[in-house]
Amino acid sequence: MQANDDYLSGKVADFKKRKQHTRKLSPEEMVQKQLDSNFRIMEQIRARVDAIVEDPVTAEALKPYYPYGCKRPTFHDEFLPTFNLPHVHLVDTAPRGVQQLNEQGVVHDGKTYPVDVLIYATGFQWMATSTFNMVSGKGGQSLREKWEKEGTRTYLGLHSHGFPNLFIVTGPQGGGGSFNFTNAIEAHGDYVLWMLKTLRERDSTTVDVRKEPEEEYAEHCRLADVVSQPLRDCISYYNGHGDAEPGSLAYYGGGQWHKFRLEAQSTLNVFEFDS
Repeated sequence: MQANDDYLSGKVADFKKRKQHTRKLSPEEMVQKQLDSNFRIMEQIRARVDAIVEDPVTAEALKPYYPYGCKRPTFHDEFLPTFNLPHVHLVDTAPRGVQQLNEQGVVHDGKTYPVDVLIYATGFQWMATSTFNMVSGKGGQSLREKWEKEGTRTYLGLHSHGFPNLFIVTGPQGGGGSFNFTNAIEAHGDYVLWMLKTLRERDSTTVDVRKEPEEEYAEHCRLADVVSQPLRDCISYYNGHGDAEPGSLAYYGGGQWHKFRLEAQSTLNVFEFDS
């Protein structure tokens, strides 16, 4: 795999140039093109497993079969060779997973595997325990309560109507136009600084987003999630283990994010400032 993005530019000697299409592709065509690229990348990863892991049964169990990035591929140079060590054994629990834990250890398919130490690596509920969900807005309603009642509603992922002066950094719908989290944080930080400066210039102390533009943006995110769903065809905390409602995902990397942001910053029509 080869890359030359903002974080690698000038640091890699060999990279694949971005393909230029002869016409503008529809969103569905773009997703299919990405799926085709995903398949080629994942074939490289699966071939790497075959090249390193000596036991073919173990190798087959380690191969990922989902779009690239739906889960984080393991590229550590010591991970795959570990399965060639004589004291390392892989127990493939797919598709049902571990069935039971008892006082001896782990039970799978009727067999007990005694253990001295058990390390849990089952994932986590990303966003579910975030402190911003506990913030109360106008009328005492918490953000969690609002989203449970109305669905995830934000503007740029940063504002939520009824919660003045709340800035949600790297929350749902707030990808900052990028799937790179560092990029998103920088974009969010620049935006918050701009808003603080705007408040000072207007001699205002509070800002909220209007309900109508919030609903428009939330619907845009929902449709973007529906179109790009094939790229998330796996069980991952990225997509709420497959159960997340469209528009509620932690990442929103569409290029339209900057279009919404620039229009809001130039017109200020989406905001409610105190006088």
